[in-house]
Amino acid sequence: MKTNTDSPLFRPDKTSASSLGPEECVISHRKLTAVDIAVLSVYIIVVLLVGFWAMYRTKRSTVKGYFLAGRSMTWWPIGASLFASNVGSGHFIGLAGSGASTGIAVSVYEWSGMYALMLLGWLFLPIYIAAGVTTMPEYLLKRFGGQRIHFLIAMLSLFAYIFTKISVDIYAGAVFIHLGLQWDLYVAVIGLLFITAVYTVGGGLAAVIYTDTLQTVIMLSGSLILMIFAFIQVDGYSGLKKKYFMAIPMIHDPNSTCGLPREDSFHIFQDPVNSDFPWPGVIFGITVLSTWYWCTDQVIVQRALAAKTILHAKGGTLFAAYLKVLPIFIMVFPGMISRVLYPNLVACADTTTCRRVCGNPAGCTDIAYPLLVMELLPGGLRGLMMSVMIAALMSSLTSIFNSASTLFTMDVWHHIRPHCSEWELMIVGRVVVLILVVVSVLWIPLLQMSQGGQLFMYIQSITSYLTPPIAVVFIVGCFWKRANEKAAFWGLAAGFVVGIIRMILDFVFVTPPCGHPDTRPSVIGKVHFLHFSLILSLITLIVVVTISLFTKPPTPEQINRLTWYTRHASPPPKDSQEDVVDVEETYKAQEEAAAEQAKTEEAADTSISGKQIIKTKGLRFLMWFCGMERKQMDTDFSKTEHIYIASLYEEPRLRYVVNANLVICLGATLFLYCYFA
Repeated sequence: MKTNTDSPLFRPDKTSASSLGPEECVISHRKLTAVDIAVLSVYIIVVLLVGFWAMYRTKRSTVKGYFLAGRSMTWWPIGASLFASNVGSGHFIGLAGSGASTGIAVSVYEWSGMYALMLLGWLFLPIYIAAGVTTMPEYLLKRFGGQRIHFLIAMLSLFAYIFTKISVDIYAGAVFIHLGLQWDLYVAVIGLLFITAVYTVGGGLAAVIYTDTLQTVIMLSGSLILMIFAFIQVDGYSGLKKKYFMAIPMIHDPNSTCGLPREDSFHIFQDPVNSDFPWPGVIFGITVLSTWYWCTDQVIVQRALAAKTILHAKGGTLFAAYLKVLPIFIMVFPGMISRVLYPNLVACADTTTCRRVCGNPAGCTDIAYPLLVMELLPGGLRGLMMSVMIAALMSSLTSIFNSASTLFTMDVWHHIRPHCSEWELMIVGRVVVLILVVVSVLWIPLLQMSQGGQLFMYIQSITSYLTPPIAVVFIVGCFWKRANEKAAFWGLAAGFVVGIIRMILDFVFVTPPCGHPDTRPSVIGKVHFLHFSLILSLITLIVVVTISLFTKPPTPEQINRLTWYTRHASPPPKDSQEDVVDVEETYKAQEEAAAEQAKTEEAADTSISGKQIIKTKGLRFLMWFCGMERKQMDTDFSKTEHIYIASLYEEPRLRYVVNANLVICLGATLFLYCYFA
């Protein structure tokens, strides 16, 4: 086996490879062929064509059109976009790596997403729609009043997007690109960021959703093909169950469990103390995190709110929930198979070998999926799987860019400048995307220094320390009319303080390597981060309930159409809202103004010089590309912000179909938990 020292997964040191024993202790791989490059090129061209088609097809000249795709999406692109937005390249790397390390228990993150998506469709979306909001921080602003809660959460979400989601996906995508193409890391990532920024800036949410649909098809096709190849190598599922427990690296300490597969690797409910996925945390802790992610995160909520009706929104969440059955088969099992085929690489058990294999002394399980792609698949299919990884990376980045742009524009900028024009909001929204691109590129050197093998669990732990207070305050606001602003703010503050203290302690007291004694304080070493998320939720809930009971409750007007119990209440009389204008009249006036503007510009074009014509046409194309060609957007946006209110009406016949699928999906979720328990 030839050693490829240019691979990002090979780190030479002073010790020769031969001193380690088998040649498998250094990594090698085949390069992409001309056919692979052709497949990859065709994929990029098709994605751009779909993005530009979406830009041409949709109305992007209003905030509603840009940030909510004109609220015209049907169930299937919404469901595909929900799935693609969640499943980034970090998902393939992280789930496969965790599967190779600890078994199938990591699949619970996906299955908890199934019932969390159903909670979104049936419990929380009706509240969002009745409230007439586009973001979760905007909902908290309406529900509790004041600026401090929604501003705090909006800024926290922006930082989380930049330093967790974007970093994870770029890191994972860069591993694949560098491994397969041998491109310079900066060239590869900057090129991908440029492509994603082009149709995100130009097309808004509609372009993102349609390209996400294409990405979903490509991801599922490629990963299913790889799954078939992988299972053939180990003689199917029964062969995997036998061979996984024999996947032990040749270099390991016989007096420790380092490098040995866990005995409960094929069970999702593992030891409550000495495991990466303790069963109390798997049942309850992950539920809290999934509720935060699937029911409040802007990336997810924004797609559901783009539906043309609430039934399409529910159908989209169900479609995404069905797709969440697949990750255990297309990511977790292939990661376990990679350990079976390459145990000395994927399951390296000592720091010297691991540093030589992947540069990370803590372990190399995160190379499980890319190693399987490059070593197992023939030419052409490797190019397809490279397209899958780039599809996962691009779908995640476009989703994050668009949603972060929405958060900053609607929850930060609009409240700094409440009477700004719609034109100004459209410009700010696009500039934010470009700023995120720049920040992402500047983040690359820090990613190169990070320990990729620990990145997935690091992200999950940070989520457990920061997000439970948000989930608790949101749920309490939706289902308890007595909760007020003071209780919500101090509940968030108390939760954040406790969570940040635990996060700092985690950085101070680092997890010891395998085989070394754990000298950390018990509150760190004995309390798993999933268990801590439950403790943090309880602390936040106690603070919110206590302060609410001892302070003045909100008035009925303050919770009108903002809780589960008041979602069907009649909206306030229109004549009592001086700044609300009729939606139809607003759009009619905009269309008339646009027609007049077009006539004026056409007449003006006939009276200017050739050089001026070129300049005017160029400026007009730029305005069209950004969806900002209509000058009437200079109107005060504060007078049209209520256009997002939609109907909760459900057509009876289709409602029965959707509810029947809800029961089927719940049954499938329960079956998965019981079968693999």
